[in-house]
Amino acid sequence: MTTTSDDEARPRRGKRRLKIGAVALAGVTATALGVTVWQDGNTKPTTTAADSARVATATVTKTDLSNDQTLSGTLGYSKAAPVKGAKSGLVTWLPAPGATVSRGRTLYKVDNVPVPVFYGGTPLYRTLNARGTTGPDVRVVADNLKKLGYDIGLQPAAGTWITQHPAAADPTGTGTSDKADGTSDKAATTAAPSASAAPSPTRTPTATSVKVKEGDGVLTAELIAAIRRWQAHVGMPATGVLGIGDVMVQSGEVRVGAVQAQSGDDATGALMTVSSTTKKVSVPVDATEVGTMSRGDRVTVTLPDNSTVKGTIDVVGSTAATDNSQGDTSGSAPAQLTVTVSLPDTGAVRKLTSAPVQVAFTSESHKGVLAVPVGALLALSEGGYAVQLPGGRLIAVKTGMFAKGLVEISGAGVTAGTKVETTS
Repeated sequence: MTTTSDDEARPRRGKRRLKIGAVALAGVTATALGVTVWQDGNTKPTTTAADSARVATATVTKTDLSNDQTLSGTLGYSKAAPVKGAKSGLVTWLPAPGATVSRGRTLYKVDNVPVPVFYGGTPLYRTLNARGTTGPDVRVVADNLKKLGYDIGLQPAAGTWITQHPAAADPTGTGTSDKADGTSDKAATTAAPSASAAPSPTRTPTATSVKVKEGDGVLTAELIAAIRRWQAHVGMPATGVLGIGDVMVQSGEVRVGAVQAQSGDDATGALMTVSSTTKKVSVPVDATEVGTMSRGDRVTVTLPDNSTVKGTIDVVGSTAATDNSQGDTSGSAPAQLTVTVSLPDTGAVRKLTSAPVQVAFTSESHKGVLAVPVGALLALSEGGYAVQLPGGRLIAVKTGMFAKGLVEISGAGVTAGTKVETTS
């Protein structure tokens, strides 16, 4: 009967100690795996004094790992946008550079008449003088006057039928042929007059009925009265009529940048530049790296005084451009996108007008995981990894995230506080 010794029955296992090296993992600083091959078979390798000096003991720790990359950015106001006048006349007053102008305040004056700021997304593109006029520009006027504290009455809801009066038929906006809110007494099914039924040249044009669309405002008698009261308050002619260029519509409060015009210039030319009053950080990012960044992600911004503030990604640009600021005209410079980060209005941020900053982006984070130095990993010849206890016992492990010289591990028998051998 053939007998088999215990040594012959034991599986032959090769093992390799992994040394620490440096490599970029997914654009983030991590650790490469250099390898020292130990002797295959059952014979334990001979330990020399030099080998002993290279082996140390590490402790399995429970920690948080994250892949971070830090990029340079610029803190400042948003890109300045030009302001061009839309009302004929002469410029008689302009703000000083650096001034902030909020809703209802005067941005400049034409023929000594204020041109105030309204907030919104649609400029006044026509004269608003006919009761029953509907549109998004009317909504801008209604919303701003309401925010400024004026009683504008009830605005008809979307789907309501409105009687529109030609401007010449009711120039004061005080007619009484319809309800005070501008709605018609006709049923919702009443159709507008046919285009073929044109009025006689000697007759006054008749009113028409239109349906209010979602997002539209309606120039009601109450809104016209509110416009008149507001005009008298700010120093404009109290006509109840608003024309193109009577107000300057902006997305919000603005900060005046460069002022190009002078008193006495034509008011329809370039007047000034304005930007948002909120400071943000602009970061150029290689197009190949921006895929890990999303709107709403949290970042850490380091200011010039080395203080830090938490920010949030606000916009990830979609238009790539090549940075040739270093004089590279070969076309080898990587295409970049601009990532915009919003910041809280802290004292440290408020005192800076423009400054270079460092922005730390975290693309992945694992909380409360077990980790060891990468040098503690052993690559097994049959595949996979293990860690070795000081007594020589091997424990098979699975690896997770690599970050900053550490590697996430898991496996039976691996707990926080376990001592393992590692390269020194």
